[in-house]
Amino acid sequence: MTKHDKNEKKQEKSEMKKKVLSLMLAGAMVLSMTACGSQNTDQGAANDTSAKAEQSDSSEAAKENSDSEELESTQITVFAAASLENALNEVIKKYNETQPNVTIIPSYDSSGTLLAQIEEGAACDVFFSAAQKQMDTLQNDDQLVVDGTRHNVVNNQVVVITYKGSGTAVTGLKNLKDAKSIAMADGSVPVGKYTRQAMVNAGMLDAVDDVSTIPTDVISQALDGVEINECGNVSAVKTQVAEGSNEVGTVYYSDTYGLEDKLDILQVISYDLTGNVIYPIAQVKNDEADELEQKAALDFVNFVKSDAAKAIFDSYYFDTNVED
Repeated sequence: MTKHDKNEKKQEKSEMKKKVLSLMLAGAMVLSMTACGSQNTDQGAANDTSAKAEQSDSSEAAKENSDSEELESTQITVFAAASLENALNEVIKKYNETQPNVTIIPSYDSSGTLLAQIEEGAACDVFFSAAQKQMDTLQNDDQLVVDGTRHNVVNNQVVVITYKGSGTAVTGLKNLKDAKSIAMADGSVPVGKYTRQAMVNAGMLDAVDDVSTIPTDVISQALDGVEINECGNVSAVKTQVAEGSNEVGTVYYSDTYGLEDKLDILQVISYDLTGNVIYPIAQVKNDEADELEQKAALDFVNFVKSDAAKAIFDSYYFDTNVED
């Protein structure tokens, strides 16, 4: 073989190697692109799954706040215990974030007064009582509670309060007689009933079948004739003490919210003396309400039981750890 032939042979081999190398590089690039495509697909699928999970969580949160789809424009009336006013106003605002078309008209007073108004024919869609007694009457005697809508929502505690700087000698329930004057709700008001029950259990008053019937003057006599200002609801008691018109009074723990700079709590009365202070809620049979109004009333009752509402009640010193 000549030298020229040998050189041509070497050149052919060299070109063959270049072709093989090019093919190998091209194959590697294809594999790399395939792998990247696979990774991108996997990552895209993961991102899609994550997004769907977040959307699901958001949807669940929305469902938790309201049991139904957004309702059409309507209005409902809610009768609620005076001690619920601050907390329930905030609950209503929270509810309207998910149901902006439902206008809620709250009416606050003592549970006994509200019950009497419903019995007299006042238009009411939801009753939120500060005691079981009034709800029992509405459900069992009046037959005005919509079946299956009654629920226990919160618990509360009765407290003995005084105004800041009063210098009172009173330290709690046991020595109320040392006060110059007392603001106390009458027996038809739940906080007045619970106060009487605590005094009976503490041996300060004689036991009777229905403690709500104990007159204020009997309590005054048992406390050595101390002056008692009988009030029509718990808000009136709170105001009388906060303004210094009366030296001490008994209200709910939740009533002291926002008044920490005006009121001092002398004693938180235990459940052993008062019994549980359960607040039940229920939809009321309202013949004047159309189907949409009734649907909104039930939706609001269900919202009041939600975690979103409970968080608000907790912040206002209510106890939401109750059995339904």
